[in-house]
Amino acid sequence: MAIWQREIITFLLLFFAVCVIGLFTKLFLPLLLVLMIFLLCRHLYQIHRFEKWLRMGRQNIYPKTTGVWEEIYYHVYRIRKNNKRRKKKLSKMVDQFRESTEALPDAAVVLNATDEIEWANKAARDVLGLKQSDKGQRIPNLIRFPEFIQYLKSKQYDEPVILPSPINNKITLAVRIIKYGAGLRLLLAQDVTQLKQMERMRKDFVANVSHELRTPLTVIKGYLETLQDVDEGMSPLLTNSLKNMLGQTDRMQYLVDGLLLLAHLETKSKKHEVINVPDLLMQICHEHEALLGDGRIELTLDSDAKLVGEEHELRSAFTNLLGNALKYSPEDTLIKLHWYQTSDALLLDVIDQGEGISVADISRVTERFYRVENKRDKKVNGTGLGLAIVKHVLMRHDAHLIIRSELGKGSCFQCTFPIQRLGE
Repeated sequence: MAIWQREIITFLLLFFAVCVIGLFTKLFLPLLLVLMIFLLCRHLYQIHRFEKWLRMGRQNIYPKTTGVWEEIYYHVYRIRKNNKRRKKKLSKMVDQFRESTEALPDAAVVLNATDEIEWANKAARDVLGLKQSDKGQRIPNLIRFPEFIQYLKSKQYDEPVILPSPINNKITLAVRIIKYGAGLRLLLAQDVTQLKQMERMRKDFVANVSHELRTPLTVIKGYLETLQDVDEGMSPLLTNSLKNMLGQTDRMQYLVDGLLLLAHLETKSKKHEVINVPDLLMQICHEHEALLGDGRIELTLDSDAKLVGEEHELRSAFTNLLGNALKYSPEDTLIKLHWYQTSDALLLDVIDQGEGISVADISRVTERFYRVENKRDKKVNGTGLGLAIVKHVLMRHDAHLIIRSELGKGSCFQCTFPIQRLGE
């Protein structure tokens, strides 16, 4: 029989007894009042014991009682026991998480919505100089590099920010922030000192080798041109050989010049001068039209806006974009250049009606030496450095390259400069 049924039956039996006794003694109402007071006092006493048991926090035993109160004690006891078991399991998981994060080679710091430190692992204390007592401190007060503070405020965490370690400037850190939970963020700092040293060595190696190759290439080209001048055409084999060698020498010299320009872009400090972009574009178009002489280029200038930057670099980028458009488009198609301005950007569109680029290749065409392999009627010469140069030039001007293309229908290469680059 259920516990509540027993309680109800007990109450009904007591009430029946009061009714019978009250019928014979004519004291029904006083006896009913006594019964109600008795039941009320009993339940008040049980409530007092229950509250005391909860307050004392005893989970292993509960007071002996009967009726529905015994059932209440039992259910609460089971709930508290299960909660204690879950708490132990959760505590064990937290301890395991902390042990694993303590063993991480990368620094890890948990930040709340107000940039305060909630937790940091051992690596964070070693490379960021954080202490156990720094919990609750705002991270900008402890890592005071302007680049980091700007990165933290920007809330744009797609790319890491490169910083020296606050306690050792010989250590280079790549700091990234990952959002999770309700306003929480995980700050990760990876030691990239070796990677940066290797990258610096690679840049120096490429720059030095390219520089050293220029002199022998110039000498070889000079001798080949001399031999070509004295060649009287008596031997077709010799004539073709000299022509092919000179062509390959020109190609190698162009490649070396491209590598030197990239090294220059990666190492040289930025210059700030006001550039008349409309005049620059007109010069570039006139130079190409003088070589081609077929009126394939259409320049539209919807803005006379000038840019703050370096003219030589922008000339190289715009020339590469126009040269690529001409190179990879049929000779009977038009190449359009459009310079215009919006409320938040200055833009140059270079539009062609060429072979187009597949979606899989768009993300890779700005890599060095990467060339799209398409079946063409004629071979297109190139080094695979043109768009890499464009990308680096735009990065130095706080701009970016957007490529929209469809196979067989042409491409649009858009250079987007921030409005802050607008020159007076």
